[in-house]
Amino acid sequence: MSKVAKFGGSSLANSIQFRKVKSIVDADPARRYVVVSACGKESPEDHKVTDLLYLCEAHIRYGVPYDDIFTLIESKYLQIRDDLGLSLDLEPEFDGIREAMDRGADTDYVVSRGEYLAAKLMAEYLGAAFLDAKDVIFFNYDGSFDLEKTGAALRAGTGHGAGAGNKAPADTWTGAGADRFVIPGFYGSMPDGTIRVMPRGGSDITGALVANGTDAEVYENWTDVSGFLVADPRIVKDPISIPRINYSELRLMSYMGADVLHDDAIFPVKEKNIPINIKNTNDPDAPGTLILDDCSEQDRDDPPHLVTGISGRRHFTAFTLTKSHSSAEVGFLRRLLAVFEDYRVSVEGVSVTVDTFTVIVRSDAVANCQYEIMGRFSEEFRPEELKVEDHLSLIAVVGRGMKAVPGSSGQFLSEFGRNHINIRVISQCADELSVVVGVDDRDFERAINCIYGKFI
Repeated sequence: MSKVAKFGGSSLANSIQFRKVKSIVDADPARRYVVVSACGKESPEDHKVTDLLYLCEAHIRYGVPYDDIFTLIESKYLQIRDDLGLSLDLEPEFDGIREAMDRGADTDYVVSRGEYLAAKLMAEYLGAAFLDAKDVIFFNYDGSFDLEKTGAALRAGTGHGAGAGNKAPADTWTGAGADRFVIPGFYGSMPDGTIRVMPRGGSDITGALVANGTDAEVYENWTDVSGFLVADPRIVKDPISIPRINYSELRLMSYMGADVLHDDAIFPVKEKNIPINIKNTNDPDAPGTLILDDCSEQDRDDPPHLVTGISGRRHFTAFTLTKSHSSAEVGFLRRLLAVFEDYRVSVEGVSVTVDTFTVIVRSDAVANCQYEIMGRFSEEFRPEELKVEDHLSLIAVVGRGMKAVPGSSGQFLSEFGRNHINIRVISQCADELSVVVGVDDRDFERAINCIYGKFI
């Protein structure tokens, strides 16, 4: 059995956290693939290394000295090295990064160095082999991931599975014959060999790609919370964690604002039905949250709660158009949505009743084209009524348990009514996995709390 263990920035903030990571990894020989983020904040006043690197790059771009900022980065990594008694010669690494920056290295190279250096330190500390992500994580030219090439490189680089005879480049290794490997998160390489970074939080994606490429049995994502929480702790006080959740529920919650796991980290592991376990580096004995493709086997012995989770986002705009007999007009909705496509605006939701269509989009997406879109609607559709409503929030109440409880949607709506929260739009698909409601921005937090208080 093999596991991929990804550790986020909070798990690497200082030498104390490094020691926790080592204790976790050493406790289970199956944790053979370790993916690390750049060092995170040690305190609220501290700075994430990646933020500092972005700041260095901006200073260089505008011709402003960056030495003081880079010195903070050097100090953090040197302090960790010295505290742990490691022998890694970091000074030449820092010199090389400075030289590359002074020569005009691109942004992706600069900001990827936080993960690179953290992985170098972690590899020595664990007595593991270092695999540079640029040699094993590959993008296509369109920005998508080349899973086949990534899998082949991982199998070759780790000396396991097909292609094991073709080792990764010699400068990739800091240990020979190792059975444990440390890989920097957040970046990979383009087909021409240049480094490309992922979106912020991309180390989650790296962990999922490594799990896919090595056919791991479990992908552990270690962070600073004990699992995936039912609701945002900034909105609900001390929300409980979710014991298990399926990929579809997770996708819904992530898309609607829950941010424990990067949204794009789901797809590589879902493809091979690899479970994800969200764990807490500071409380490793806590069970965390298990994310599965299908929870039905576990649900037979332990039926799921009616509500798995509640998440939401603010600042949406609703366009509502009413025109007689439009529901019977073939292609009417398609033509309506095509207007948003012409302005490159992504549609977040559509609600349809007889001859009335409401299309919901992010407010910032139409900030500069709202009146042009309304003009197109008036000219092309000649509606009897056309209105735009701002300050809308969308809240998703997610739960695979809803399907087994008749009237669950009605229970949610009744609770909103009891709390005098006006529902402006509502949507539920036939899979009964979620109910999405639109409320005024001012009711956003109150709406989430009333559902949590009643049903959790």
